This record gives sequence, structure tokens and C-alpha cells, in this order.
Amino acid sequence: MYAYLSESNIQHFIKEALLEDVGSGDHTSLATVPADLMGGAALLVKDRGVLAGVELALAIFKEVDANLDVQVFLTDGTWIEPGQVVLEVRGFAQSILKAERLVLNCMQRMSGIATYTRSLVQLVDGTRANILDTRKTTPNFRLAEKWACKIGGAVNHRFALFDMILIKDNHVDFAGGIEPALRKAFEYNASLAEPLAIEIEVRNEIELEEVMAIGGVQRIMLDNFSPARLRDAIRKIDGRFTTEVSGGITEKTIRAYAETGVDFISVGALTHQVKSLDLSLKAI
Repeated sequence: MYAYLSESNIQHFIKEALLEDVGSGDHTSLATVPADLMGGAALLVKDRGVLAGVELALAIFKEVDANLDVQVFLTDGTWIEPGQVVLEVRGFAQSILKAERLVLNCMQRMSGIATYTRSLVQLVDGTRANILDTRKTTPNFRLAEKWACKIGGAVNHRFALFDMILIKDNHVDFAGGIEPALRKAFEYNASLAEPLAIEIEVRNEIELEEVMAIGGVQRIMLDNFSPARLRDAIRKIDGRFTTEVSGGITEKTIRAYAETGVDFISVGALTHQVKSLDLSLKAI
């Protein structure tokens, strides 16, 4: 289990999301639905793809009303088709209505991300390359989006700025170059009670040679390298560092990148260019 998927983190996310959506109360339901009315609803599939967000939905239902009874028929990571029923929920109708939109918003978005992620994972099947997500996520929704990438078969990169030192081009430029950026990073890391992994981005072969000469990092990110240039770089690195490639990689080119022998391919589009899957919650 990834650290960000702790029970407390998930619960915090749900509380904040409910506060945004429900606020002082679901006044429509309070006005029209008797408080003691019991009912049920089914979560229906209206699209094709990879299901994601079931575990989160269970936590949402529990947070809204611990007495809601949820029966799950399809689990996270399952390929789904229109007409299938993911789960059924029974209990107070007002509680079901309060949870409905948050459950659907999360599951539709997460399923869309998991579906696209799975498609890219399949494109690199048989190579050593792993697909990585990025920090290009929706503010306050990163937990769910990273979780969806994981369900789709990607490897989560750092969750946020606090859990890794990742020196990118702007850091290098502001620091005055590769050498001063790394020197300052090493000094800072040595001051921490628990040192962090260090990764650095290089934009060309000259920067790569400089990083390799200095050493001391765990991963090198090769940015905007063509497959041919990347293959040469991987050969030079020769297993001394974990390697990652990023920048402008598409469905059409990802296989060529994966076949270079690179360890990780980071794809921002996993979370910022996806279409949500169509799901609905209907009374039964």
C-alpha cells in the first residue's frame, strides 16, 4: 500500500469533498425525501473501460452513513462493459442521495484515468519500461488520480514536492548549473533526518556527462530525447543510474521509447488529458 493511501488521508479527502458538495446540507433531499425512507440504488456501467474507485466509493458511503449496506459485484481493475452493475447500496434514501455525486465524480474520473493508463501499459508490455504518472494532477484530487494510475498499472512517481528531490531544468537554471544544483542538493539532503532520493533532469548529452561525472543521484530523467538519442544515453549510463524519459511521448512513439531499455516513462497525459467513463447511480 502506498503511503498516500493511508486511511487518514482518504478520510481527509472525503471530508473536504463532502464539505464542498454538501456544505450546510443537501436541502433538496431534506425538502423532498422523508428522513426515515429506506431505499436502494445500483451503480450502472454505461461505458467500456477499466473500473476504478470502488474502494474509494466504499469509504465515501461509510463516511456519509456507516449504516449503509453496500454489495460489490465488480472490483477495481476490472474491465467493464455497458449494462453491468458495479455495486448496490441500501439504507436511508437521504444518505444515498448525499453520497451519489461524490461517488460518481470520483469513479468516473478515476475509471477514465485507469482506462487510458492500462492502454499505455499494454503498449510497452514485454519491455523493462514502467509507466510513471506525474504531478500534473487536479488540485485537491491528486490522491484519487494517483490511485487510478496505480489501478491502471502505472507506477506512482513522487506524490508531491515533499517526498523526493527532483531537480528539473528551472532548478538547474536558478541554481546556476548542474554542478551547483547538485552540490546544494547534497548539502541540503545531508541536513535532513531522513535523506531523500535525488533525481535530476538533463536536457542534452553535455548535461548527462556532467551528472554522470558528479554522481550521487539515484535517477536521471532524460527530457525530450528522441528514441535514438535515448538509446545512446542508456548505453552510456550502462546501469549506473535508474533512468527515466519524459517529454512529448505519445501512443504512437511510446513503444519505441520503451524498447531503448529505459526504466521509466513518465506521462503527464495520464491525468490531464483523459475522458471520464460514463457511470450512473439509479434507484432500485
